[in-house]
Amino acid sequence: MEAPVRPRPRKGAAATSPAEAKLGGADDLASLALKACLIARDAAFNVRDLLTHSSRMAFLAIKDCEKELDLIERQIDERLPAAITRVNEARARQLLSSLKSTTDLERIGDLVMSVAMRMQSRTSKMAASDVRQLVEMSSVLREMLDLMHTGFSTLDLECARKVLQMDKEIDRVCHALFQKHLAETVAQGDSSGFEVLLMAQALERAGDHTTNLAEDLYSLIEGRSLRHAPKKKAAN
Repeated sequence: MEAPVRPRPRKGAAATSPAEAKLGGADDLASLALKACLIARDAAFNVRDLLTHSSRMAFLAIKDCEKELDLIERQIDERLPAAITRVNEARARQLLSSLKSTTDLERIGDLVMSVAMRMQSRTSKMAASDVRQLVEMSSVLREMLDLMHTGFSTLDLECARKVLQMDKEIDRVCHALFQKHLAETVAQGDSSGFEVLLMAQALERAGDHTTNLAEDLYSLIEGRSLRHAPKKKAAN
């Protein structure tokens, strides 16, 4: 069984390794963006562990991942203006992709952290069926982020296509949870079902941000954006 990620020791703003620090400006920023993808993936793995085992270590790891993603986004945002003036058009496109990607990854970290906070604040045990469905969503999210790391590392468009398809699975499970809880008769003052729906919604939105990454990869490789594709005209 795969072991949960342990919290990473942090010392000030040291988010890169000595080897990464030797990279050139553009390469360094691209490397940071790839690292952010792995950190978001770690957060998704640890929320699964938190849901199944209520692991304090998993909660601390998610919190640490969220802080690291904030730091990486800030570093790229601060350093990109200078770096982009020293590269050609193709490299500039890659740098802009790194900036957009880390913005989405930072948001994924926030959303996963919101799930972790809600789990930590619960005073009652969650229904096994709810846990199972939330774990399914987090597992798909982790796999999507793993694919995006591979896709950006190797410029593999097939990874983007798979992620766009997998997001439908997260949406399906989220919709099923909403249907189930909204149809239930809930005792007055019982907000446990509502908390489950908020967690499901956060994971669904994290999936949406991961599809943004897939669209960015498509744009980086193909030179055109899926988001601005012309819409089909309605039949007369």
